[in-house]
Amino acid sequence: MPHAAAPFAEALFDAAALRRVEVAAARRLGDPFELMRRAGQAAWREVLAHWPQAGRIVVLCGPGNNGGDGYVLARHAHEAGRHVTVVRLDEHAPRGELAVRAAAELESAGAQVRVFDGVLPPCDVVVDALFGIGLSREPDASTRALIEVVNASRVPVLALDVPSGVDADRGSAPGTAVLATRTLEFVAPKAGLRTGPALDHAGTLSLASLDVTARDFEQAAPYAQRLSAVDLARWLAPRPRDSHKGRNGRVLCVGGEHGSGGAIMLCAQAALRGGAGLVEVVTRERHIAPLLARLPEAMVHEVGDDRAMHDALDRADAVALGPGLGMHEWGQHLYERVIASGKPLLLDADALNLLATRPFALPADTVITPHPGEAARLLGISTAQVQADRFGAARALVERYACVVVLKGAGSLVAVAHETPRVIVAGNPGMAVGGMGDVLSGVIAALRAQGMSAFDAAGCGALLHGAAGDAAAHDGGERGLLPSDLMPWLRHFVNPERT
Repeated sequence: MPHAAAPFAEALFDAAALRRVEVAAARRLGDPFELMRRAGQAAWREVLAHWPQAGRIVVLCGPGNNGGDGYVLARHAHEAGRHVTVVRLDEHAPRGELAVRAAAELESAGAQVRVFDGVLPPCDVVVDALFGIGLSREPDASTRALIEVVNASRVPVLALDVPSGVDADRGSAPGTAVLATRTLEFVAPKAGLRTGPALDHAGTLSLASLDVTARDFEQAAPYAQRLSAVDLARWLAPRPRDSHKGRNGRVLCVGGEHGSGGAIMLCAQAALRGGAGLVEVVTRERHIAPLLARLPEAMVHEVGDDRAMHDALDRADAVALGPGLGMHEWGQHLYERVIASGKPLLLDADALNLLATRPFALPADTVITPHPGEAARLLGISTAQVQADRFGAARALVERYACVVVLKGAGSLVAVAHETPRVIVAGNPGMAVGGMGDVLSGVIAALRAQGMSAFDAAGCGALLHGAAGDAAAHDGGERGLLPSDLMPWLRHFVNPERT
């Protein structure tokens, strides 16, 4: 399978591109049924690999090609001596030449096919072959009833290509969707299975390429690029032996209203762990002593001296604005002052809330890092609408604010105009705790100050953050994970030659 434009990112595709690939592959093979035959065989091998003792197998077959894949799998299982029951809805008789052929071959083999009657037959594993990439709307009532019975059964589920009810492009589940134990993707990875609600439905992902070739992808542009921890080494080369702090970037962290001093402290500490040579902090006076006690490496200033603020901005190679900033007069003044400076900029937290209510033209290559709620405020829509189409929301933010966007959440997205968006395949539920975004802000600002482009700093920083969170969770568990737990792991992953 071909790689995307960036040599360190694996390509992810949408349904339209994959349909073009399948048409090209079928034309090359000379037999339209060959891909279905390969898919069914690969699915049967997946069952054998993960549930080798399963004697009773239920295969849910829809009317289209995904159902055809299921019929092929069912025939292989039947011929192997397993007790196989194909279950379909009354209105889901096979349609289309390929699905009809697969169903006829199963019938000739003597396997049992039954119409769903509200009860799932006893089984050891369920195979979901209802829709695949063919469904992008909420399932109808009869399909919903079938899916709900499967989800309630607690039987392991193998989904073929895409869990039924999940939108393979947007990553959303518009209604009821199959909760798969594993999903076997066909041909190439789907963008929508790696972000948002889809992550709770897909289970463990694996891929059967069905031996498609690079030639089959010639008319299929990637929809997104997948970044995982192994890609860090492409950005983070060992430093020259004669490095000094002035060559490693100076970050200015601005924020920490009364009651929120910890936010700006986490941001500054993460900037240092992200490799910045020098980190300055502008915050409230009462936070200076505790911050220096915790982080003596930082240079900390109180707000109030306009000349000192001017000099701090002038020295900075990148500014992180927002952690603990607040929405009152103090924060508003700093927000306006920093944006007017024209410095390379990262906006997070209250800086984003101020941007939503007091919009400014942002400096070129600004990075914003909203979570779904902040993204909703910036776009004037609901959080549910953001989560229903995370790729679309990221594109809309890029268009509205002319900046680099990191849309945080499960499967964080990094987007900018005229580039293929990136999906961060790192991070875990333990990171859903206050302060994690402040750490991300510091890391991205540090990479920006060290000379990375805004898009690369955002992608590499989000990846560092997720990888450090995964390592910290592996070390002690997800529940109870703290932002400060990431600090030693940031140092570990920012030096990938040591991993």
